Amino acid sequence: MTGTHRTRTKLWIAMGAAMLLAACGQGGENPTGPAGTGNAAGGTVFHRGNGAEPETLDPNVAIAKYEDDIISEMIVGLVYQDAHADPVPGAALTWETSEDGLTWTFHLREHNWSDGTPVTAEDFVYSWQRVLKPETASRYAYFIYVIKNAQAINTGAMAPEMLGAHATDAHTLVVELEHPVPYLLEMLTHVTMLPVPQHVVEQLGNAWTRAGNYVGNGPYVLTEWIPNDHITLRKNPTFYEADQVAIDEVVYYPTQDYDAALRRFRAGELDYQSRLPAGSIDFVRQNMPEVLSTAPQFTIDFVALNQSRAPFDDVRIRRALSLALDRETIVNTIRRVGELPAYSIVPPGIANYPGNVYLDFKDTPLPERIMQAQALMREAGYGPDNPLQTELAIRSTSADAKRVPAAIQQMWREIYVNLEIAQMDTAIFYNRAEEHDFDLAMAAWGADFDDASNFLDLLRSGNSNNYGLYGNAMLDTLMDQALTELDLGARGQMLAQAETIALGDMAWLPVLFWVNTGVVQTYVGGWAANPTDTHRMRWVTLDIAARSEMFPNQ
Repeated sequence: MTGTHRTRTKLWIAMGAAMLLAACGQGGENPTGPAGTGNAAGGTVFHRGNGAEPETLDPNVAIAKYEDDIISEMIVGLVYQDAHADPVPGAALTWETSEDGLTWTFHLREHNWSDGTPVTAEDFVYSWQRVLKPETASRYAYFIYVIKNAQAINTGAMAPEMLGAHATDAHTLVVELEHPVPYLLEMLTHVTMLPVPQHVVEQLGNAWTRAGNYVGNGPYVLTEWIPNDHITLRKNPTFYEADQVAIDEVVYYPTQDYDAALRRFRAGELDYQSRLPAGSIDFVRQNMPEVLSTAPQFTIDFVALNQSRAPFDDVRIRRALSLALDRETIVNTIRRVGELPAYSIVPPGIANYPGNVYLDFKDTPLPERIMQAQALMREAGYGPDNPLQTELAIRSTSADAKRVPAAIQQMWREIYVNLEIAQMDTAIFYNRAEEHDFDLAMAAWGADFDDASNFLDLLRSGNSNNYGLYGNAMLDTLMDQALTELDLGARGQMLAQAETIALGDMAWLPVLFWVNTGVVQTYVGGWAANPTDTHRMRWVTLDIAARSEMFPNQ
């Protein structure tokens, strides 16, 4: 996802702000007390720094990881994720697949929504149809295209009832696919595939996501949402494994100011913070290495180029900009958190993918690359006396977020580019990215599931997350062919060919591949580093005695 990761799009700014304001106060009194309090009335509280402020808690329209991290605590899909982010039984206890891989049958466990209403297979059908309805305007509707007739429904060519997902009875869901999807279980953990309570959504409309209205089937329920301050979830007593949930309350804080968040963490006000400021990584390594939760992530930082605007429709300009990026300096001197320079689109370690696909200048010395870039810029009409004036949008207003763009600004000055940096709130950034209202944009994408297609699909013509409006018919054809290829080796080669095309076209400017840079207190248990940085609170524990000893005043 985008925003990272799964953190990405924001649908409406004014409308979203109105929705959040409407949510304010819906939960009544604050059951957690002041920030830093270790115990709620009658239980244990976990304080979690969560990045940006959510725009929505509706799984049918959410797309950002910092939204999913909250929603997936309240709603459980057919499968759930364990502490290592691997799929395990969720709402479905068992399932089987037809021999041709086109039909999956899921058998749901008997369990209830948090208002006591039974969860049924029809709730899943209703939710997926709602995602696909054009009026829902879900940016992740394409995620469901693997289900039969989903794309035709989303484009308005078919009625929602034609979707290849049917409830044969209250506890049996049959799903027909357009083509075999060996990674379907991983896809089913995604926020877009979650059910919604049909009886509540139809009664309340969009207001169903407010505190006091929210109904889920997961470990927690929404009790309070104070915009730009905190969101509080309380343990759901009707959850099917409620007796195994150790944390009674989870409070999420928007923490885009990583420096301030680290100070709160060091003071014991946060039990976990999702990201560190790059300038503090050396201090943390030297003074508190035990709190680092680092692991390679399936997430890439890249520069999107708006190819609907001149001069970024010119591959010479795109190539020159990519040639001049000193990725090694960015990761080794500026970031210094262990990330890898990115010369490809698909991160290393992705399953069933041959890899070894790189930008063709990967091993060319930087001085030679700068000379090539200067020649391309002159060929395109730019030079010392006629520099390219452009703007790079970045998705944060913090000082730390400007470090890498400022370095890129200096790097591109050598090739006759005068770059302005436009810092903006995450929501505004992704709203502009979706509307293609930018020249250049520093974006990120985190894997929704462990497959190369999850990255390369972003470059398909017409994909809603194809911010730069890149298009290549040959890439589209290869991606289509890969959908129906059952041989994983042959499929991997097709995807590698598609990546080679995209790199040759300079569809993106890859910058770096992430590592987790979160920090978690040593008294937290059940926290496992993993490539998607997914940590479901169902598995987390707190050693209250150890916490009290470390932070006696909290």
